[in-house]
Amino acid sequence: MTSETNSTGRTIAIGAAAGVAAGLAVNLVRKAAVQAPTVMAGNWDEALAAEHAAALKLFDLIEASDDSDPGRRAVLLMQLKHAIGKHAFQEENVVYAMMRDQGLTEAADHLNHEHGYVKQYFFDLTEMPKSDPAWLPKVKEFRAMIEQHMREEEDDLFPKMRAKLSDKQNKHITRAMNKEGLKLA
Repeated sequence: MTSETNSTGRTIAIGAAAGVAAGLAVNLVRKAAVQAPTVMAGNWDEALAAEHAAALKLFDLIEASDDSDPGRRAVLLMQLKHAIGKHAFQEENVVYAMMRDQGLTEAADHLNHEHGYVKQYFFDLTEMPKSDPAWLPKVKEFRAMIEQHMREEEDDLFPKMRAKLSDKQNKHITRAMNKEGLKLA
């Protein structure tokens, strides 16, 4: 092998490594940007309430769409699915687990059970043609179910758990939840 070939190979390897490093850096920045609103919202319960509000805004956009724009509906549904998926991951892996540790097992299991129905709605809405006249009523049914779930969390269960925990435990849950959210951001 000549020194020119060796130099070219080294240049290509350095370029490839730089490309991989740049790609990883961009992905980390993107993840941080996606998780930033949750982090900025403050404590775990306030952060989850902010995510609830963001999901409801996506529902508003979906409900403002019509049968003639199935592409927009598909994009908005994908955005909603990603936002709620990340949110559920945080709740299931941190918040509901802590609820069980604090003696709120039945409530945590109930909320987790409802997450199964959220996945069912996403499946059904993904499978349905977005121009189907039955699609929007299904979205509205989904929203009603999820709003009830959110109210139960925000108005009853999360305040109960927050009150049971020390400041140190609440800060720990906030950090752990944000760490989990970053994984899926």
